[in-house]
Amino acid sequence: MEEDCELRRWDELIPDALGLIFKNLSLQEILTVIPRVCKSWGRAVAGPYCWQDIDIEQWSQHCHPETLDRVLRMLITRSSGSLRKLCVTGLSSEQSFSFIADNAKSLQILRLPRSEISDSMVEQVAARLSAITFLDVSYCRNIGALALEAIGKNCKSLTCLRRTMHPLKVAEKLSQDDEAFAIAATMPKLKRLEVAYLLISTEGILKILGSCPELELVDIRGCWNVKLDENVLKQFSRLKVVGPLVVDYLGMKGWDNCSTYSASSGYLAWDFIAGEIDDYLEDELLDMDWDDDQSMENVEMRFYDGFDFEDAAFDWPLSP
Repeated sequence: MEEDCELRRWDELIPDALGLIFKNLSLQEILTVIPRVCKSWGRAVAGPYCWQDIDIEQWSQHCHPETLDRVLRMLITRSSGSLRKLCVTGLSSEQSFSFIADNAKSLQILRLPRSEISDSMVEQVAARLSAITFLDVSYCRNIGALALEAIGKNCKSLTCLRRTMHPLKVAEKLSQDDEAFAIAATMPKLKRLEVAYLLISTEGILKILGSCPELELVDIRGCWNVKLDENVLKQFSRLKVVGPLVVDYLGMKGWDNCSTYSASSGYLAWDFIAGEIDDYLEDELLDMDWDDDQSMENVEMRFYDGFDFEDAAFDWPLSP
């Protein structure tokens, strides 16, 4: 007996469903093709429910700073205050950082590696980032203890901090223990901490361990001045330590309980509707060298109990 079924048109799918489908397309297609298919699809990528998670970290690595600034502002504006996750690299404008903070009332995950932000700017906007629980300021060479202190004092819910550095970028510094002390003094709720290649000492790490009782993982790869013997580690039985010895990714063991994690909405949608981008920006987007490996499938990350390991504890610094 055949069951009657109602056939529905693709353009009648609800926007949330369309967004889940669009995540399987390449970045170029989402940027330049989808909005032109039909009005329904264009509206689907225009709604704020598509902008809770914005991950342009990979794309922004090869983007002109001015284009990045304009695109970032457009996407954040589309979120209409619903932004919960933002990942972008190489942010060169402090005005853009301030704009992010102005729209961060719901922002929980913020990744800004290799960005040109300063201590003074972080001190100015930290109060507007109070909802942050995960922060990545790796390779941000213009910030230090003052910025971390401001973040710790204002972001009371912060549980994960990533402050990995390139060893050549910190070679001229004598010590970065002041950053360790700032973390210890202001971030008592930390559960995961990455300070790989930071010039910190055993004293700095012990100060953190003693002040952050909820720590579950600390990454001190390349922190050659840190010496933690077994007697010290026995005092922190629930703590997993990576480093200071740098171990190849394939040689790592003990992470069998990694699980796939994606943030609440689970997809990244874009809004570039025909006629709403000026000719300069549109031509630049169309002419870009788009790699096939930039599909939306690659947006999802690997986490250990909610923490990104595949893109965190085991990645090597960029070559100088």
